[in-house]
Amino acid sequence: MTDEILIKVEHVSKKFCRDLKTSLWYGVQDIASEVTGRKYEHELRQNEFWSVNDINFELKRGECLGLIGPNGAGKSTLLKMLNGLFKPDRGRIELRGRVNSLIELSAGFNAILTGRENIYSRGAVLGFTTAEIDKKLDAIIDFSELEEFIDSPVVNYSSGMKVRLGFAVAAQMEPDVLLLDEVLAVGDVGFRAKCFNAIYKMINNAAVILVSHSMPQISRVCSDIMVMNHGKSEFQGKNIAQGVDKFYSYFKGEEKIVAGSGKAVIDKVYLSNKNNQDIEEISYLDELMINFEVTIRPEIQFPCMTVTIMSQELQNVIQSISLVSDVKIINTGEKIKTQINIGKIQLNPGNYSLNISVQSENFGEELIRYHNCKKFKVVGNFCGTAPIQIPGQWSFQKMP
Repeated sequence: MTDEILIKVEHVSKKFCRDLKTSLWYGVQDIASEVTGRKYEHELRQNEFWSVNDINFELKRGECLGLIGPNGAGKSTLLKMLNGLFKPDRGRIELRGRVNSLIELSAGFNAILTGRENIYSRGAVLGFTTAEIDKKLDAIIDFSELEEFIDSPVVNYSSGMKVRLGFAVAAQMEPDVLLLDEVLAVGDVGFRAKCFNAIYKMINNAAVILVSHSMPQISRVCSDIMVMNHGKSEFQGKNIAQGVDKFYSYFKGEEKIVAGSGKAVIDKVYLSNKNNQDIEEISYLDELMINFEVTIRPEIQFPCMTVTIMSQELQNVIQSISLVSDVKIINTGEKIKTQINIGKIQLNPGNYSLNISVQSENFGEELIRYHNCKKFKVVGNFCGTAPIQIPGQWSFQKMP
């Protein structure tokens, strides 16, 4: 890793027009202004808006920037300006070295050419000679896992196959700058693992920008983070966890949903601490009690219950099933007040939601499933990247 800056973005902005006809007219005006040499005022005109507004950052060799934000934040527009597809209305972009990009699933391939021909075409664009591509060809095909289809036209490829080929070219051509837009959302688990391994290797010798809505992906590979919203950067730095937390703050989460056969009703759900005080948030390592009241039809004599805590990524992070506890539920049709002591909460600080379901004996029938029935927050003076944060028993000693 060196201090060599490969990407430099200074006060970059890009605007678009909401109306197509007006946009075409503005385009004619802008071209005329440039041809005649008249000063062009880059201010908003009627129906225009800033898709990207005053973005600044530098990225060195060996760094990976996670570019995140809600839909419409301007992430893909910024990436397309970096790739030269759009011209910024304001500001300056400087890229050094070979630039490779995977922006959208097509990855810039010619649909009528075969996969093999597209490898040579893409390599030529990146500045490689035919002899250099010949040396890398087998490695590219092997990485893509497309041996059977490499001589078929790309138009017949699925979106996942295009991404496989595009990423294989990017990984083997060793670019100085690599731009990735949601490409890791496609493909099976095995191929995604290969992509992550390839990114780790490329980061050592390249500057990488990764656009993704998967926060685990961002946390896993990125050294820096930028959170965009409405075209502006609202957070940037090296604190990945803090940036992810900012990203989550834009979303309200899922709505409450009730499903099941209707043979059970959950009347009340609340959380409490070890002092039986109702809470909406809990500190890391405090004891958490989950309380709910449920009425089950009397013919269901031995029901079982499941409580699941979900992260904002909609991942199940904690689950407790009554069937594996020491207490057996005996139902008489009367309201049952239930309390589960989760123990010391070891969840990473952040926002979580609660799902509760009630089933007949041995999970025979789902009587009710109450999805997102309660939201709560875990607070702490840190924010890690893994869902579970164990304190552990650390020890330190000086070495001679």
